[in-house]
Amino acid sequence: MPNESDAGRRARRVTVDPQGPVLVEGPVEVVRDDGTVARSDRFMVAVCTCRRTRTPPWCDTSHRRRPKERPADDTRDGSGGAP
Repeated sequence: MPNESDAGRRARRVTVDPQGPVLVEGPVEVVRDDGTVARSDRFMVAVCTCRRTRTPPWCDTSHRRRPKERPADDTRDGSGGAP
């Protein structure tokens, strides 16, 4: 919720990647569940949404390592789909 002290500040751009992190124009402060604050002064930061990161709250691309699901009709095993 905006307050009077926010009136002169420009809006931050947030980009949501359905397969990855939330990208936020920096600098950024993220308040964690325990009340501590993580701060980044970078021009763009990636905030993890998959919870696989080893560097919370920042994305470390751990979401890229999740196994890909094969389609049900995948016959790469050479069986030709026969039971």
